Amino acid sequence: MVHTSNDGRTAGSQDSKEPLIRQVIGLFGQVQRRMEAEDDEERQWMARNCDNAAIVGLLKDTTVTELHVLDAIGRLEPVNGITVSRQFVIPKGSVSKITRRLTAKGLIQKQFLPNNKKEVLFRTTPLGQELFRLHEALHRQMEQGVVRFLQKYDDAELHVLVRILQDSLQTSWVNPQPNSGPDDEAKEAKPPSV
Repeated sequence: MVHTSNDGRTAGSQDSKEPLIRQVIGLFGQVQRRMEAEDDEERQWMARNCDNAAIVGLLKDTTVTELHVLDAIGRLEPVNGITVSRQFVIPKGSVSKITRRLTAKGLIQKQFLPNNKKEVLFRTTPLGQELFRLHEALHRQMEQGVVRFLQKYDDAELHVLVRILQDSLQTSWVNPQPNSGPDDEAKEAKPPSV
């Protein structure tokens, strides 16, 4: 008798996936470490593509999160910290700390509304605007690299990648639901085969 799982696959097919699943998990870890290591590579690219010594100096002690907050302010200015937090999914407390550091570095400035001294809006300074533009150029460069990289895959492979990425956005790795995914509701409605 062949046993099948809730999703209709035989137990043997699940066992044969185990080595591939282990390989995928290992590769995800390697990709994550590679992306973290690229932070230095990104700073080096920005330093090579900048003529302003002040910006090059600031890059040495500016974190990736600080660059992302500066990017958010540059895109939305004038903008308050709550909007930055919501739009870019950065905790409010982190935005508050980072805006203080960016202000101290002379990259952004606070602006108060005339009728409301509690509401603080942020704008980039000329130096901040220059770093914002440099960071934008880096992201354009990176996007071109990603496009070149993905060109080697055919449409079917790209559709699978899109599906995997979309599914992963809806999945908790810490508290996974058994057989959870967009197509699983229909599968769960079918009784298991015997």
